[in-house]
Amino acid sequence: MKHIILVGDGMPDTPVKELGNKTPLEFAKTPNMDLAAASGLCGTADFVPPSLKPGSDVANLSLFGYDPLKYYTGRGPFEAASMGIDIGDDDVAFRCNLVTIKDGVMDDYSAGHITTEEARSLIETLDLKLGTPEVHFYPGISYRHLCVIKGVARKAKCTAPHDISGKKINPHLPSGEGATLLNELMKKAVDVLRDCPVNKKRAKNGKKPATDIWLWGQGQRPSMPTYKEKFGLTGSVITAVDLIKGIGVYAGLDVINVPGATGYLDTNYKGKAEYALKSLKVKDFVFVHVEAPDEAGHNGDIKGKVKAIEDFDRLVVGTVLKGLSAFKEWQVLITADHATPLKIRTHARGAVPFVVCGTSIKKGSVKSFCEKEAVKGPLKIAKGYTLASKFIKGGL
Repeated sequence: MKHIILVGDGMPDTPVKELGNKTPLEFAKTPNMDLAAASGLCGTADFVPPSLKPGSDVANLSLFGYDPLKYYTGRGPFEAASMGIDIGDDDVAFRCNLVTIKDGVMDDYSAGHITTEEARSLIETLDLKLGTPEVHFYPGISYRHLCVIKGVARKAKCTAPHDISGKKINPHLPSGEGATLLNELMKKAVDVLRDCPVNKKRAKNGKKPATDIWLWGQGQRPSMPTYKEKFGLTGSVITAVDLIKGIGVYAGLDVINVPGATGYLDTNYKGKAEYALKSLKVKDFVFVHVEAPDEAGHNGDIKGKVKAIEDFDRLVVGTVLKGLSAFKEWQVLITADHATPLKIRTHARGAVPFVVCGTSIKKGSVKSFCEKEAVKGPLKIAKGYTLASKFIKGGL
C-alpha cells in the first residue's frame, strides 16, 4: 500500500464578502479535491491541542502523527535539523525572521519576501558582527532563518511576527526569562542591517528593506521515534519550508528538494507532485506540503489565496490522483494543517476539512471539498495527531 498526504497550508478560512460570502475554498475551482471528496470519506480534524498556539509547527507535527503535547518543544529545533545544524542539549534554537518595521509597526513579517540570496548576505553579516561563542546566526530560505543561543532564553515569551502584522511591536517584544539578551540582539541588528549594501539596494529599487530581525519559536532538541519505528514505513517529505523538512528529518524521512519550490505563490506545484510520485516507486509514504495558501492568508491577499488553492488542486492534487493509477494499492489524505483567515491574517484555532480516498476507501456522501461540506462527513477527529495512524493503519 502506498500512502500520500497532501497539505495545503492554511487553506481554510471564513466567508469573504468580496467572494460572495463564500470562503476561498468554496469559491475556488477545485475539481480534483471535489472528485476526491465524492469518491472518498470526508471529515474534520483539529491538529492543535487547546493548550498550544495554532501554528504550522504544532499542526504539522500532529499531521505527521506525533502528539505535540508529548514531542513539541518549539519550532526552532525542527528548522535547525532541516538546515543540518546540530544543536546541543544546552542550545536553544530560535526562528529568526528578517522583517520590515516602520514607525514601531510590524509592516512586513517577511521583509517583502526577500530573496534567499539577499537574505544570506544579511544573516552572514549579522553573524560576523553579533555572533559570539554563545550566539550564532544561520541563513535559511527567504525571510526564514535561525539563531542558536547557548543556555538561556528557553522560557522567554516570544510572539510570531505574522501574528502582529500592522500592529505596534512594543507590546509584543520578548519578555520574561532571557528576554534582555533577545531584545539586545534585536536592537543591535537594526544598526547592522541599516548599513548593509543589500538593504540600500532594495530601498533604492523600491523594495522593502529588512530593517530588523525578529526572534521567536524557540525550543530545544526533541526526542521522537522515526516513521520506521512508529509505522514500519519508509518515506519522504517534500516542502520548501525548513520547519516541515525538519520534522521529516526527526521522523527519519528523506527530504526531497524540488527545483523551483519557493514556499510562496510562485512555487513549483507540479514539480512537487511529480517528485512525490517518483518517490512512491521506492518508498511507502510521502508527505507533500504547499505553503502558498498560508502566505496569501498572511498577506490578506484574496485573489492570491484563491489562486493558490486552485493551483494546489490542479497541479498537485490533479497530478497525484492521475499518477496514482500506476500503483496497485494506494490511498491519499488531502487536508490543511490549520486555517489562516484573510480577515485576521494569522493562524486560527479549530478543526479543518480533510478527505481520504483510495483503492480500499469506501465512498461517502459528500460531493465537494470545503469547510461547509466537510462537517457533513462521517469522520470527526478531535485529537488530530491520531489521524495519521488511522490513515496508515486502516482505522478510518
